[in-house]
Amino acid sequence: MADKLFVGRRKNAVARVYLRSGSGKVTVNDKEFEKYFRLKEHRDNILLPFIATETLGKYDVFANVNGGGITGQSDSIRLGISRALEEINPEFRSSLKSEGLLKRDPRMVERKKYGQKKARKRFQFSKR
Repeated sequence: MADKLFVGRRKNAVARVYLRSGSGKVTVNDKEFEKYFRLKEHRDNILLPFIATETLGKYDVFANVNGGGITGQSDSIRLGISRALEEINPEFRSSLKSEGLLKRDPRMVERKKYGQKKARKRFQFSKR
């Protein structure tokens, strides 16, 4: 199978994911993903599409990710992997969709408003 690019996005993180049949090795920005994602929660999040489709250990993942924070990056890689698995085998679509892995999370950071400290937080009110 020739490498094909799949893009996943979450918040400001953009992941470019390549899937290749192999032993299940995951590489993120030329590092092992255990070293890149210190928290087990993020590593489990990335492997979720493989667990849902029962293909854990069958594909090697090469991901380049930039922007956003660690959580957004792990979610964007997860979406890229899900899209790649769906392309490889359309029968995976139902199991991926039931887990909610094919949907891009549309939530973004709300912008700061003028006259306020943050998006919704106000400056302290003083009556006198």
